[in-house]
Amino acid sequence: MESHIYTVNIAWSKDRRGMMCSPELTQNDALTGGCIEVATPPEFPKGIPGIWSPEHLFTASVSSCFMTTFLAIAENSKLDFISFRCNSQGKLEKADGKFMMTEVRLYPEVIIADEKDTEKANKVLQKSEASCLISNSIKTKVIMQATVVAEPVKI
Repeated sequence: MESHIYTVNIAWSKDRRGMMCSPELTQNDALTGGCIEVATPPEFPKGIPGIWSPEHLFTASVSSCFMTTFLAIAENSKLDFISFRCNSQGKLEKADGKFMMTEVRLYPEVIIADEKDTEKANKVLQKSEASCLISNSIKTKVIMQATVVAEPVKI
């Protein structure tokens, strides 16, 4: 596969806030124009609650990459599933005298229609965790605690 470039531009707006945009995304979203407001999180001096922070975006990057990897591997594995969702938590702490995101915990839940697919779903989840390009690109520890639930379709 050839290399790809993903462009993100950010501009300070006021206080500890900025607008982050991608010219690759502007035509997809007429409401925000492909932009989101970002800020220092409230845990830091002059941080602002209620706005996406770099720490949220870092955690979201791992989680969204895990989901898209799961979707691709599930399709290639012909895993028939009803739903996928994943809660995630990123842990910020001081390590070696520096603030770092030391851990991202993923809590995926996959709902399948047939209990016989439980083992297959777990294998797809494990393969997704191992194949996620964002997780493989960072030194942060990624921990997955998956749940697979069989809910037969009621007719």
